[in-house]
Amino acid sequence: MAEFVHVTLARSARRIQRSGIAARSAGHAGGRGVYCMPVLPSFTLTYQWVRELRRWHSGVLVAVHLRLPDDEPVTVGHYGAPPRAVTAAQAVAAVRGLDDPRGCEVFVPRAVTTAEVRRIRDVPQGVGWRYLPGAHGRRPCPCPACLPRGARNVAKLRRRFPDNEPPRPKGELMARLRTAATADEIIDVLWELGRGRRGGAEDLAYLADHPDPHVRDTLESVLRAYRGREARRLRARLQLNDAATSTPESC
Repeated sequence: MAEFVHVTLARSARRIQRSGIAARSAGHAGGRGVYCMPVLPSFTLTYQWVRELRRWHSGVLVAVHLRLPDDEPVTVGHYGAPPRAVTAAQAVAAVRGLDDPRGCEVFVPRAVTTAEVRRIRDVPQGVGWRYLPGAHGRRPCPCPACLPRGARNVAKLRRRFPDNEPPRPKGELMARLRTAATADEIIDVLWELGRGRRGGAEDLAYLADHPDPHVRDTLESVLRAYRGREARRLRARLQLNDAATSTPESC
């Protein structure tokens, strides 16, 4: 049996003990089901979604431990990428085999029965990442999608990082990109490049083979703001490379 954790509101605990976990979440390919995370040797990685989910749900969260048959059909993947259809046992093995499983999720395309719920436990409300994996130390995005109205400290963050600063010239940003020493620095510059409609996507082609997958993912997103055939070709190349490298060792 494969063991998973589903994070939900504490006020739902009694209902779950009585009738299981309802299939209310929408999957990437449509349909309804339940999102969960495999139980990992690391406490922080097992309950990594708690802090992020606190941004979207008011109230205390709890962790529901559940067990599914090894051959149960599920999907697994990073929240920002298309998932893969696997069995529950394969999903656990795929996530456990990653060097960095932050942001991974498993989707069960059905409700979870009371017989499959093993226990419900309290968890620290600050465990895990917030906004995105590796966001600590990175300039937060003040847009309404990333910082919704009414969220904690949102007004203070918008005062510190206003969204109305004029975008810097492309020449200045490209100079910064050439001297960027880390993946985080490259990502910061790429997001600034994506703030306006641009041309000259061929200047970014060398990043398509960057060893950090987060850099490649960011480049693929930013290229949507670029005009011309080269931008479309480069995006298609990135998507093809991502599909080719999707193996059982990746979530």
